Amino acid sequence: MRLPSFARSISRPLILSAILSSAALGQAVAAPYVMDKSHAHVTFMVDHLGFSTTHGKFRNFDAQIDFDPDAVEKTRLRFTIDAASVDTAWDARDTHLRSKDFFNVQKFPEIVFESTSVTPTGADTATVTGNLTIVGQTRPVSLDAKLNNMGPSPFDAAKTIAGFTVTGEIDRTEFGMTFAAPAVGTVIPIRIDLEISPAG
Repeated sequence: MRLPSFARSISRPLILSAILSSAALGQAVAAPYVMDKSHAHVTFMVDHLGFSTTHGKFRNFDAQIDFDPDAVEKTRLRFTIDAASVDTAWDARDTHLRSKDFFNVQKFPEIVFESTSVTPTGADTATVTGNLTIVGQTRPVSLDAKLNNMGPSPFDAAKTIAGFTVTGEIDRTEFGMTFAAPAVGTVIPIRIDLEISPAG
């Protein structure tokens, strides 16, 4: 699905506003989009004893996304992360994170987020609510999504790209990860950066 031609001529902050107004027509159906893994990142931060902040990421993940630029609230997504791909740039720490004290990756190899609703909150923002499963525990979470830009690729005008930044916080103790809490941060800021395009 290409971005409607009229939308390409308006300024970026007005893109989602135009999209939302057209949703009132009630004719749009969310279509499959694919994630560009070369421009996607899942990162997090953890407070260490109040002295410093440790930065980490997951190297392997995938997403199933149904997205309708004419009716953002119809968006549905399922995000799957390979828990063993955690990377904090320190091998001993990463080995510990894979253990039973944290992600217990042998028993629970995947972290899964599945959306239940998407609610527009502004011209280019929305709240994404869903169920997050970590180490076999499922809890509802809400994330803030921002549309950075949507339009034809400057390298291929036939390809439409939508770029998003998604942020939020997760309390690891709610999922049973209580090791070293609260000395090692319990509320973990997360960030997902991604680009998606219509499948096919």
